[in-house]
Amino acid sequence: MNQHTVAGVEVSGDHWIGGRRVASAEQFDDVSPIDETVVARIARGGVEEAHAAIAAAKAAFPGWAATPPAERARLLHRIADLVEQRVEQLAIVETTDNGALLRSHLRGVMPRVAHNFRFFADYLVHDLHHPEFDTRGHRNQVSWNPSGVAVLITPWNAPLMLATWKVAPALAAGCTVVLKPAEWSPLTASLLADITVEAGLPDGVFNVVQGFGEDVGDALTGHPDVSRISFTGSVPTARLIARSAAANLTPCSFELGGKSPFVVFDDADLDEAVAHAVEQYDNAGQVCLAGVRLLVQDGVHDEFVARFVERASSLRQGDPRDLATDIGPNVSREHLERIDGFVQRAIADGARVVIGGGPHTELGGLYYRPTLFADAAPGSEILTEEVFGPVLTIQRFATEDEAVTMANGTEFGLAGVLFTGDPDRAERVGAQLVAGTLWVNCFFVRDLRAPFGGARHSGVGREGGTWSFDFYCDVKNTCTNQQRWTIQP
Repeated sequence: MNQHTVAGVEVSGDHWIGGRRVASAEQFDDVSPIDETVVARIARGGVEEAHAAIAAAKAAFPGWAATPPAERARLLHRIADLVEQRVEQLAIVETTDNGALLRSHLRGVMPRVAHNFRFFADYLVHDLHHPEFDTRGHRNQVSWNPSGVAVLITPWNAPLMLATWKVAPALAAGCTVVLKPAEWSPLTASLLADITVEAGLPDGVFNVVQGFGEDVGDALTGHPDVSRISFTGSVPTARLIARSAAANLTPCSFELGGKSPFVVFDDADLDEAVAHAVEQYDNAGQVCLAGVRLLVQDGVHDEFVARFVERASSLRQGDPRDLATDIGPNVSREHLERIDGFVQRAIADGARVVIGGGPHTELGGLYYRPTLFADAAPGSEILTEEVFGPVLTIQRFATEDEAVTMANGTEFGLAGVLFTGDPDRAERVGAQLVAGTLWVNCFFVRDLRAPFGGARHSGVGREGGTWSFDFYCDVKNTCTNQQRWTIQP
């Protein structure tokens, strides 16, 4: 058995396929970003494991699809119950695995995991209406029918929460699931498999295949028995998945990168705007939704910068297991070097470092100092490409039109943040910003009833509420000529 004790919790490093643990001939190291120690050895899946997982999910699909919605919902609620009983275990394992703050996992992230299951269970039973309407004496009836095997490929920055954001609606919809977690954060997906067993989920309904995209990912996304593919990650990887899925015309849902604007007008509540701006360093900047481009109107620009620097300088960086820590490490040595490459190129291109500008040498390891750039050249890499680290830029603008042009000046359109004291301006400017989610005088307020996704290169499709069921189901309209029924005596 490939069992490991991680932060006092027993975790399997093997796959979960068809209701049993499956090993692979090869393994890879799972390295904690906290101190770069190996915490587990993980099975490195390939074509054989990918195909076995799909076969198990396919075999389990007819029974799961035929399971009454109320029973599917009951099982999802049971999973949520077990997640809530294990919040502390899940939190410490995930913090060890990906370096995100333990306090965030305890207070918000793991409770959100349970909420994901509860929400989609309840939505299935109470909110997924099946409308009927008449067309010239013909009855139209809309239904959501489970589509089959769903392959879910998830990222490392919030591994379990973002995985269950896909797993929960897929299972609620009646699909069976093959989950491929990121190789940099594989552990909580393995723990979730254990939870589904205890909850009573039938064998094969939920499967986990560990490994690398070039090995197992290609085998999953190109398989003809896969009915849906949902992916959260980078644009280049999405292109590879789309190319692989195209051979079978497999529908894909993509939530991709962002380079979101954070727009502050001179009539905004400056204290509130600054407080939220500093929040963009959350999770060491590894948040796709972060408003990393601070766009501040001339009248308050200098004061905003002064307040921002003061507040950002008070952030405590260090061990994410310490509940007083504000910023932990970045996820891997490779990723830290990628972040530093962006920073050093920006400096070479003439951008001015306001704060930060390099790794935190006193802490060593994978800790990168919160960084803010000013005076970056329009169109430069640091203003247009996603860094996915604790690196922000600040630019000044004079007019609304200039703010809109700057805000929309990337290939992305995932989110936007807008601070103003004028509701008419908020509506006027907000209507022009390209974003799947726009926050006005707030940040990171989320509701699973709302559509979530991005425009442009930030994604394809929407998740949440009915939009999730639209994706994981085959939506059918049955049109019946009511006048043609023969009444039997």
